[in-house]
Amino acid sequence: MPFLSFLLFLEELLGIRSHSSTRMEGSNTIVPSIVVYVIVPNKEAGKKLTGSIVKEKLAACVNRVPGIGSIQTDSEELLIIKTRQSLLEALIEHVKTNHEYDVPELISLPITGGNLKYLEWIKESTRD
Repeated sequence: MPFLSFLLFLEELLGIRSHSSTRMEGSNTIVPSIVVYVIVPNKEAGKKLTGSIVKEKLAACVNRVPGIGSIQTDSEELLIIKTRQSLLEALIEHVKTNHEYDVPELISLPITGGNLKYLEWIKESTRD
């Protein structure tokens, strides 16, 4: 078992060990985090919504993925939003208020592990 202990120590030292979202809230460096998917009708709507989300510090970052209309004929984009779990309700309200669709598609998934430094960055880049 000494080898296993060494591997766990090395993972922790390098910041690559998986961190459970259930213990993140009590940590000083990371908080429970989520990925949120939102579909927007076009590039312009994606740019506008992305800008307001980041400006309001509702998310650490938003990736815009074009070409979601490969089966449909419209030009929808997918927004991939990384944020704190505690900001989900505020983010939902922001999207509902600023989205062009009456019923915007918005789903969230928990981040159950990942690069410790990235998870810390999500906390540092969002509001409390």
